[in-house]
Amino acid sequence: MPLEATLMIIDNSEYMRNGDYTPSRYDAQADAVTTIFQTKVDSNPENTVGVMTLAGKGPEVLVTHTKDIGQILQAVHTTSEKISGVADIPTAIAVAQLALKHRQNKNLRQRIIVFVGSPLEGQGADEKGMIRLAKKLKKNNVAVDFIAFGDGIEEGEQNILKKFVENASGGDNSHYVAVPPGPHLISDIVVSSPILAGDRGIPEEAMGDVPSGSGAGGASNFEFGVDPSLDPELAMALRMSLEEEEARRAAAAQPSVSSSAPPPEPAPASIPAQPTDDDEDAMLQQALAMSEGRDVEMADHVSGDDEEMTEEDAIARAIEMSMKGDESQDKK
Repeated sequence: MPLEATLMIIDNSEYMRNGDYTPSRYDAQADAVTTIFQTKVDSNPENTVGVMTLAGKGPEVLVTHTKDIGQILQAVHTTSEKISGVADIPTAIAVAQLALKHRQNKNLRQRIIVFVGSPLEGQGADEKGMIRLAKKLKKNNVAVDFIAFGDGIEEGEQNILKKFVENASGGDNSHYVAVPPGPHLISDIVVSSPILAGDRGIPEEAMGDVPSGSGAGGASNFEFGVDPSLDPELAMALRMSLEEEEARRAAAAQPSVSSSAPPPEPAPASIPAQPTDDDEDAMLQQALAMSEGRDVEMADHVSGDDEEMTEEDAIARAIEMSMKGDESQDKK
């Protein structure tokens, strides 16, 4: 499990009063804050989490490096009464980086999670300035995650936030997640995203395309209808099974290579040679000699297919030929 010091920046601008998220943008965000805190602390007992604001009179650090859920809840409740102003993302990130630099345990890796539910204004809308800040964070080994919802996921702002994550990411340690309005909760989408995958012991490859930010929040959004955050082993097994099936179908689709050579023609049946008069006389002599008990060399008088004939076959053939000879004499 990752060993991290995390600082969450919550949006407390005027846009948080909107009710397009249940029960309101701010309350939906507050639920996600407590979920992230609990997941981080549960994943490693040395992890610490802090909270600060994004808008109001200016970004303000409320809690630094705590393991007490009570402090987080108190900070979120206090901020709900201070919803005002506009979001100042660059200033808030700079303050968060300074707070993480003074963490007690220097072995803890640094992470900033920013909730953005309002349109980017001022320095936050300056793409070049945001990219410079992202590169500075990458140089200082600070990972940054953006959770965009409400007006924070408009196309223009989305491009800037995504480019920020791309430039701040070192070894794919920064992520962008968009949560559009719907019946789902922001906390459900976040807990199923790569932001908390490592804390929950879920390998990145098992997440598939979960961080798409489609915001459906149900199992139907996930491949095979299975939420990998709930059952990563099943999701991985299903994905491997699909890959094996695709490989099998690809192999079966390949046409079998047939031989271009024509089939061999059947050999013509051997026609036994017709016996000549000399052969008939020789067979008669052999039959006569054998009937008198004399030895006769069969191989010297037969040829072709007759070489494999037995003595009994030779005698029978000789008798047959002699009978034919007698019939021809009678006709004459």
